[in-house]
Amino acid sequence: MKRTSLTLQQVKTEAGKFAIMLLGTFILAFAYYHINFQNHLSEGGFVGLALLGKYATGLSPAIGMLLLDIPVMILAWFIKGWKFMIQALLGVAAFSLFYDGFERYSTLVIPFHGNLWIPAVLSGVITGVGAGMVLRFGGATGGDDILAVLISRWKGWKLGTVFFVSDAFVLGLSLFFLPVKETLYTILAVWIASKVITYMVSFPARRTVTTSAVKLPVSAAAKVVSGASQRAPVARGVSH
Repeated sequence: MKRTSLTLQQVKTEAGKFAIMLLGTFILAFAYYHINFQNHLSEGGFVGLALLGKYATGLSPAIGMLLLDIPVMILAWFIKGWKFMIQALLGVAAFSLFYDGFERYSTLVIPFHGNLWIPAVLSGVITGVGAGMVLRFGGATGGDDILAVLISRWKGWKLGTVFFVSDAFVLGLSLFFLPVKETLYTILAVWIASKVITYMVSFPARRTVTTSAVKLPVSAAAKVVSGASQRAPVARGVSH
């Protein structure tokens, strides 16, 4: 019975992680379509390349992302194993489906009429939160995420820093398709997103202390220990 309980707990934990990763990809797809694309902002990484492909050829970013991601997925399989690849593949597929759904069916339009600092800030915060949710729980939303994770672990750099540096190449390409003004605001959005991602990924998880087979938060465990130490002298006085 105990073994079954542990297995069920693991299933619940993995299901919770998957739900959070799905929510993160939904947030990303929403922001990239309704904020970045509708306000002519690009983006870094493979998403940025896919958006540039949309501007240049009309190819859907959902298709462009898959074409860019497939080779990296194969590489991830060999380097990180099948579990990491499956998690990343689920994230990529979910993002592509969500973005394609917004592109086909969403009637929501969020124009800012040239006030590009507003969508730049919103994009940075929202995409940073979405990507941070996915990456924190072991997933990925694209091949660039996978490469960033591998480089971060290899070099010991902060994940947000890797994202920002890798985006520089794509943002340079944006100058061929977008005006300088849009590109500069895109850099602002990417910089904000990199800070948010670093915060979300590195934010310490809530620790627990196991006491008598019951897991308690650190603060609660401290109160239990403190209370026990305060009651101990009274108990000794009674015994004497």
